[in-house]
Order: sequence, then C-alpha cells, then structure tokens
Amino acid sequence: MSRWNPKRWDGPRPESGFSMIELLVVIGIIALLAALILPALGRAKAKASAMTCLNNTRQLTLAWTVYADSNEDRCVNNHGVDQTRAERNTWANQVLAWGPEPDNTNALLLTEALLGAPIGKSTRSFKCPADRLRADNGERLRSYSLNCMVGNPGTLLDKYNRDFRQFMRSSDFSRPSSVFLFLDEHPDTINDGFFMIRLGRYEWSNLPASFHNGSANLSFADGHAETHRWMITGANGTARPAVRGAVKGDFPADPRTDYLWVMERMSELKAR
Repeated sequence: MSRWNPKRWDGPRPESGFSMIELLVVIGIIALLAALILPALGRAKAKASAMTCLNNTRQLTLAWTVYADSNEDRCVNNHGVDQTRAERNTWANQVLAWGPEPDNTNALLLTEALLGAPIGKSTRSFKCPADRLRADNGERLRSYSLNCMVGNPGTLLDKYNRDFRQFMRSSDFSRPSSVFLFLDEHPDTINDGFFMIRLGRYEWSNLPASFHNGSANLSFADGHAETHRWMITGANGTARPAVRGAVKGDFPADPRTDYLWVMERMSELKAR
C-alpha cells in the first residue's frame, strides 16, 4: 500500500512567468522612465561640459597672470598666423585647420608654448569638452583664442585696430573686469590663437563659439569668467552650428547686438 505524499501532484500545474500583457506593461514603464531620465542625463552632461569649459578659461587666465607676473608685467605674446608659424613664440604655437596639418594634433605646440609652463605642461585646459569636431588627422587640441587687443601682436601691431588701445602689460587695463581675454572660438574660424575682429567695422572675421546651448564662455582680465548667450540666431546669426562650413569668410554683423557686446569688451579708444 503506497503512502500518499502531499508534495506529489500529477495534476495540471499553474503557468509560471509573465503574461504578454504584463510584459507589455513592464516594457512601457521602462520606455517611460527612459523618456524621463535620458533628457535629464543629457542636460546634466551638457551642464558639466559647460562648467568644465568655464573652468578652462579661468585656468588659462591664471596662467596668463602668472606669465605676466614672471615677465615684468608683460602680457604674453599673441601672434597671428604667419608669425605663429615662423617663430613659434606665442601663447599657443598652433595654426589649426580642417586638413591633415600636424599643428592640429601636436601637443608640444601647446606645452612648449609661452603659457605651457604656467599651465603645468598640460593640454587639458586648452580644449572645450563640447568641441568634438575632428580634423582629417584627428582631434584638434585647442578650442580657445585670446583677444587680439591683449598682448604683443608682433607684426600685426596697429594693422587692423590702430584707433584702439593694445594692452601690452597687465597694468594697462583701466577696467580689467570689462576686457575679456580668452573665449571659445567657433571651430570653423579658429586657426591661430589671435581672436580678431575689426573694431567698428561691424563684421565678423573670427566668430565666437556657441557650444553651450547658444552660449560661449569668456574670461576677463580681473580673473573672473562668465557665460554669455548670443542673441542673434539664424543663417546670418552669431550662434552657428559647430560644423565645417558654417562660417564662410567675413560676414556682416546684422543686427549688431552681439558684435557690439564683444566690441565693447575688447578694448577702448586711445586717448587723443
């Protein structure tokens, strides 16, 4: 006589696992959470990138100050394309381009430049993390330029803006909080480290970047840094997409809102 085992059951068993409806509900919840979380993560990443860029301009300005303090108050050289290539004796010894030019990726042209030692022989502070465009030979190492009216421009002295003051020494600034030094430049106009516009001509030669939700980061001669949002958008605007071909040569600043904001913070008229 066999003994009944309550644990043994040969009858139909209940089905295990999720039903199709339950799976669809779970998938829907996951999709909803992703839709809510991913944009927030993207915004957080963009904000962190902008803060890193802002800090980079502060670090460059600190190096600029250290250089002046170590060189009898002289501002670091700030040369244009030809003199940068010929002498390699400026704050950043690169001339960037979209092609396979060695300058794009040669770290020594930054670490051995005049600001190389004050900034700790590192290239990190020269590159905005939001600047992701690559040249034909790889990632370009610099995103920032220096106000053309600050520092010794060498052969370009008084060539373009002779009615305006060139700040050759750090003590030359009467309003240091109102003159910018470094800014992130649009990748389609950046070449040398010399950010140049012809003051009062109301056209852009070099264009500020707008990597950060239509904004650029700038540092000033008193050491502070700030983010500025450009007002003019569209085909002829200041805020342009960071793509090759976005800026094709000089173009008029129309309307002049952003141009005037930059111009007012580049220099001042020479005393008559």
